[in-house]
Amino acid sequence: MRHAAHTSWGGLVARQSGSTDARAWSETPSPGPVLAFGNGRSYGDSCLIDHGTFLDTSELDRIISLDADTGLVICEAGVVLGDLLEASIPRGWFVPVTPGTRFVTMAGAIANDVHGKNHHALGTIGRHVAWLDLVRSDGTVLRCSELENSALFSATIGGMGLTGLITRLALQLVPIKGPFMRQDTLPFADLDGFFDIAAQSDATHDYTVAWIDSLATGAGQGRGVFFRANHSGKPGHEAARAVRPLPFLPFTPPVSLLNRLTLKLFNTAYRASNARTKTGITVPYQPFFYPLDRISGWNRAYGPKGLRQFQCVVPMPVARDAVADMLRATHMAGEASFLTVLKLFGDKPSPGMMSFPMPGATLTLDMPYRGTRTDTLLDELDRITLEAGGRVNPYKDARMSPAVFEASFPQWRDFARHTDPAFTSNFWRRVTG
Repeated sequence: MRHAAHTSWGGLVARQSGSTDARAWSETPSPGPVLAFGNGRSYGDSCLIDHGTFLDTSELDRIISLDADTGLVICEAGVVLGDLLEASIPRGWFVPVTPGTRFVTMAGAIANDVHGKNHHALGTIGRHVAWLDLVRSDGTVLRCSELENSALFSATIGGMGLTGLITRLALQLVPIKGPFMRQDTLPFADLDGFFDIAAQSDATHDYTVAWIDSLATGAGQGRGVFFRANHSGKPGHEAARAVRPLPFLPFTPPVSLLNRLTLKLFNTAYRASNARTKTGITVPYQPFFYPLDRISGWNRAYGPKGLRQFQCVVPMPVARDAVADMLRATHMAGEASFLTVLKLFGDKPSPGMMSFPMPGATLTLDMPYRGTRTDTLLDELDRITLEAGGRVNPYKDARMSPAVFEASFPQWRDFARHTDPAFTSNFWRRVTG
């Protein structure tokens, strides 16, 4: 076993843990506590384990087959999404669902049942998994699908890596003409503007998302820029090549670079650059899906205590008021969210037992961690969410209470029956004891 530091993207660090090769462990499993570790892009502590062993999946990096006729790809757990896209796009195929970074592993995407900008059209990635192979700590190797070991399949999708080690998987891709998107950019003046545009866009565009100016108050509360797009019919392969990230911060600064002053300057510049409506603009897929991937180490800007990301979903009948309350609470707490994202989830149920999305509006906020001040605000955002009948995203969480977890996922005890006794995480220990 190797001793190595493991850190989440939000800056949390695992304590007194070691690491071993996941492939070697899968051949001769050992008792826990253990947890699979992919590319370290999870924000919270569901990817971390104190006093345990990480199963390093970086060597499980082979794309085994990619059928150019059917779009079915079979790959190992540690294949990174961006590498899969480089292989699939020249063949005319795209992943059915993608999160906001291409640096996640495919098994990590399944364990978090990632959603993207097209949830209203295609749901979560779990809907497109044909099968997966799972190694349990007792040495059992199981092929799981909707027809075979279906209960374990359901628990593994969105199961936060707690049901065992995914070693390989089959994913159904979607056909595309080329690596470009046809994008509209639509500024809006307030929250009502967002909900009006979103309601119209879901019927015409596969991908929709909005950036919100978290500093705006009063009549302008919720103003922002709405982006929507479909895959373009323009052919070409040049945009499929990896884009080298721009150098940013080679070290973590002693204090956060993100505060109300710097955020006000950024928001003003961002709104100015997107002040006019633009429709039908052809852009490569990478800046549309992965704008922050161009900035190497952008998470360091949040300072030595890292960042906390909050994401919730609330039902549509109360979404407008609940989102307004959360933006108001953030402002009143003296906080400012750099990446404030608002979008709609559709009625596309996942096969995952613990999948996060449900029909409604989902708001994402992130902020530098400032201790009790930040925790108090996040507690208030939890309260607003639950009173609205919504749920808080466990995959991005770093401080959720057992009560909030229970209210968000009352079915968790049924899920717990399918977890592997050797697999655990800091998140799971915290919310279940």
